[in-house]
Amino acid sequence: MVQLYNLHPFGSQRVVPCKQEPAHFCCGQDVLFVASTAASCRVEVFAVHEQGRCEALGSFATLGPVLRMAHSSAGDYLVTIEEKSKATFLRAYMNWRCMSAGSSRVCVRMVGHKMEESYSETLKEQMSVVEMPLSDPPLCISCCPVNGDLLVGCKNKLVMFCLKYLIINKNLTVLDFERSLILHIDNLIPAEVAFCARHIAVITELDVLILKLELVQRSADRTEQSAQGVSAPEKAVDGGSPSTHTLQLELDEFIICQKPVELLGEESKLCEIPITLESTELPTEDTKCFQVQYLLFRRFAPDQSPFGFCEETKLHSLQLLPVYQTAYEETENKRKLLSLFCFFSLPHIGYLYSIGKLVELISTYQYSEKSEQAVLTPQFLHVITSQNLQCFTVRCSAAAARDEDPYIDTTVKACPPVTLDVCTLRMQLFIGPRAICHFKNHIILLTKADTEDITERRKPARRMLSRKADSIKSRTNSESEPGWNLYIINTVSTIQLYREMVDYSRTYENVKTESCIHLLSEAHLLVRAAIMDPHFLKSDEKEDLLRAFRESCAFLGDCYSRFDTKDYHLALPYYRMSGLSMTEVLKRLVSEGDEIQTCERGFIFYLTHSLNEDSNEELSKESGNKVLQIFYLADPVQLPHILCSPCMRNVCPLTAVKYLQKVEKMMPSVVLTLTKAFLALKMGDLTMYEHEMDSYKETTLACGFIGQPRLLQQRKEGIVMPTEFAAHLKEMQPGLLVAATVALHENSKIELEEADTFFKMLCSSSGNTIPQLLVDFWEALLVVSSQEEILQELLLRVTSQYVWRISKKQLPETKPLKTTEDLINSCSHFGLIFPWVTSIESMGCSSGKDYHEDISRLQSLLCSQSLNIASALPVLEPLTEADNVGLTIRVLCNTRLGKYEEAIDQLLKRCPDAAVFYAQHELKGDNQALWWNKLLPELCKRARLLGNDSPVLVSSLKAEALSVVAMELELRDFLSLLPEDGTAAFFLPHLLHCSQRKLLT
Repeated sequence: MVQLYNLHPFGSQRVVPCKQEPAHFCCGQDVLFVASTAASCRVEVFAVHEQGRCEALGSFATLGPVLRMAHSSAGDYLVTIEEKSKATFLRAYMNWRCMSAGSSRVCVRMVGHKMEESYSETLKEQMSVVEMPLSDPPLCISCCPVNGDLLVGCKNKLVMFCLKYLIINKNLTVLDFERSLILHIDNLIPAEVAFCARHIAVITELDVLILKLELVQRSADRTEQSAQGVSAPEKAVDGGSPSTHTLQLELDEFIICQKPVELLGEESKLCEIPITLESTELPTEDTKCFQVQYLLFRRFAPDQSPFGFCEETKLHSLQLLPVYQTAYEETENKRKLLSLFCFFSLPHIGYLYSIGKLVELISTYQYSEKSEQAVLTPQFLHVITSQNLQCFTVRCSAAAARDEDPYIDTTVKACPPVTLDVCTLRMQLFIGPRAICHFKNHIILLTKADTEDITERRKPARRMLSRKADSIKSRTNSESEPGWNLYIINTVSTIQLYREMVDYSRTYENVKTESCIHLLSEAHLLVRAAIMDPHFLKSDEKEDLLRAFRESCAFLGDCYSRFDTKDYHLALPYYRMSGLSMTEVLKRLVSEGDEIQTCERGFIFYLTHSLNEDSNEELSKESGNKVLQIFYLADPVQLPHILCSPCMRNVCPLTAVKYLQKVEKMMPSVVLTLTKAFLALKMGDLTMYEHEMDSYKETTLACGFIGQPRLLQQRKEGIVMPTEFAAHLKEMQPGLLVAATVALHENSKIELEEADTFFKMLCSSSGNTIPQLLVDFWEALLVVSSQEEILQELLLRVTSQYVWRISKKQLPETKPLKTTEDLINSCSHFGLIFPWVTSIESMGCSSGKDYHEDISRLQSLLCSQSLNIASALPVLEPLTEADNVGLTIRVLCNTRLGKYEEAIDQLLKRCPDAAVFYAQHELKGDNQALWWNKLLPELCKRARLLGNDSPVLVSSLKAEALSVVAMELELRDFLSLLPEDGTAAFFLPHLLHCSQRKLLT
């Protein structure tokens, strides 16, 4: 793996025309602030234009020498720590831009000072300096880039100031601060702090602590109670802990150093650094209260050498870097924080952590020599050493991409891994780099040469960077020390560096595969980071960046296709992200007569997945033949599946059959035979078709379609379309077609709704018309399906279709594949038809004789226990009670619902001959009492009313009802049931039988 690529991320450089030697500097949105050394207590302001061109805006005086300074883009203010008379002061400079318009008026006020109306009106035209007094000297500062809040580090505490926008009137809004929170941290002297989106990072000489302030809404009366609460684990019982108290021994010759430690996430609570929160806001109705969440604690040990400890081992360059969601047009003004990264460095090694959803170390940076300072950007890490400006790659965009889309590493999308090795893009020689900062595409670098360096510099030497002739610094001040310079180095555009990376990658194409992929991955991440930049939508390079992004995906797809790597599968998602069609990919990779060279795993993986998808792209005949040859050489077993792809519609069937015949000699299979039959149909060769279809039994062929469903159905724009093969089977072997579709459904190759569409399209059914072949499929599926939900759906569907045909007097357009008897014998959901149902059908004329099959199937379904009668009642509604069919359906439904009395009433009213048959079959067990409580009294009553005109009732009463009752009841109970006006001779035989039964027992 190449560790130093020696690319050219740095472009031209310009000298900032400072009048005095810079002590500190920082960048604003489009400006550079430079604070001079103690000799002159001033801050010079320069506007920075394209290509690093500087224009002096003016300067303003400070109270004393500036020790620290920072600019906030939110609120556009400059905050400084200044020293005067051995005391330090914290000051914020507001409305400083008015000085560039020539105004020299300055207003100095205390933080929170209530401004008079007349006094505040003048603030429009003058710079305002806000003094922020503190009980302890400020040591370090940081401004939140998201909301402009200010964090100040003091000994043993951190103080947070909230930026306030005070609306004086409709024409004037004034910025102010409110001291809102103090974090008390015992025995901590912060060297640097960083503040972003309520995340706080603090470093001491060797410790790093990262916290998050979680907002808790509490009512005002509880605020005072909660403000003083300790939000950290309790202190150790002995009043101190190794992490908060350095153990001092009285013997000076001994130094005790604590062990290095790293605690991430929840474990960082174990650092035993107690933090007490003190709210200093005025209580309101809903006062904001915070609690502390620990994210990271890390302690380093001083470097050891044979000569003792290195006293210069200290942490530096603490930074929190926010990354926002990828910009889209409709959400341009609603960009939200996506990920947050923390960087800090030791003299010889830097650490980059992701502290978003998961706290983890994502990169470490080994420097070639001792570092002075480092600055992190979303695209690079810039580090200065005693002689060099170094540029390292970073993994922020890779981590942020996964925060934005946790499922990015799929067959559809991909991103280079966060664990990708860090490399150095450039080591640029400078003499005496001292300090560095960064904004937009500029690096500001302060160099200060020692005396011997100046002597060396006067010798002729090749200049590493171009310097514009009109920007040479004129040294008008003879007293100024000639050894320092403040440069603005313009970093080249993303597109330019991307192009250089792509060109450079070609040098490794045939030599070092990993280096080629690595460099192209770096180029991809470079472009991805630029697209995630908040200013991307307004960038002049927007279209070029999007084009470069797609191009980089194509290059990576080429790499993973051509090279034999363990991550060959990434060829598929990268090609998809590139937007290239399969034809375009084939042109990139396959040259005429060189198909054997393109058989690497990545390319085969891409082709296999692309061809197995339901794509609308159709390859040309030539491209299809190339694909056939590639798969024949690389993976011949896939050929039948490839030929069934919609993309291969234009392939020559004769050529395809020749390839399949070669494969069949080595690896015969049912799918291969079916594919040959499919191609024979396309060629119109019915003899070959019949020969292939006769090679296996019909059941084996049906199962063969499971191996390749696209022989029967293909998807076009998400809709299942029948193939020519399916159309042929419909005419010649509909049973095989139905069996194959059932097999596909049971193996999750086709959904129920898709099968409906398939058969309707195959049978050219219009509207809601249900073809008989679809009903055959439902009936066949009832035989094999075991899913209760699907069974009930199928039962309702076939019931509805039977009812529709009977009620509409509509015969099926084709002969059903199975008779009712076949279904009863093969499917448990079709039950034997009850004898009393048959007896009803045999009595009288029914208008449904022509639809006997549908009537029988419906009755058979109702005679089983599978159909849910309650849900089927609305479906059965069209069948009236006008004929015997309607009567049997109603009685069957009442019986299944347990309404036996209603069923008996319906039978006695409409078909009394069947009432006793019904009772014999249904009135058993708990329902037997209906014989004497319901049936016998009703028969006696109806016989009395009708007299001799009802021979059927009399015979039913005499032959069946009285016999059953006499057998089941006691003699006294039997007598009580007999009518008082009955003929004794009629009932006597049954009375004798009942009494004899009693005597025998």
